[in-house]
Amino acid sequence: MLHAVGLFAVLFGTWILLSGHFTPFLLIAGAVCAALTVAITLRMDLLDQQRDFVGPVWRLPLYWLWLAGQIILWSLIVARQVLAPRLDIDPVLQRLPCSQRSDLAKVMYANSITLTPGTVSTDVGDGEIEVHALTRAAMEDLKSGDMDRRVSATEAKRTKAAAADAP
Repeated sequence: MLHAVGLFAVLFGTWILLSGHFTPFLLIAGAVCAALTVAITLRMDLLDQQRDFVGPVWRLPLYWLWLAGQIILWSLIVARQVLAPRLDIDPVLQRLPCSQRSDLAKVMYANSITLTPGTVSTDVGDGEIEVHALTRAAMEDLKSGDMDRRVSATEAKRTKAAAADAP
């Protein structure tokens, strides 16, 4: 039940921050929407299954800052290659291992790859992600595993009870 209250607080807080209006009608509408979302989440039995997907919350902003830096860096690299007089691209399609345990972290990894210019995730499978890269350098950067490790660091540590329940 504590998770449901926490989810309601986060949803209602986000509603207030994004709306920027504090009229009684909008506050009540936000509370009702947040409550309905929590009720649907509880009814679908999603809340208890997904509560341990995200690890220490302080790691997410650090990851987002690192990802923003990668996006800027690879934007400049791709722009330079595309604007060069001789188009120097060498497309590559490969499967890369992913070490994330939860589906949420795998999706976060795949989306991070797609957000980085010059690379696109085309398929997410068990333990691997298929990636199309514009250049071999972009693929080699992903093969280094830095992004994979950083995404995995945002995941919650698996407890002994959760490991025993896992298939």
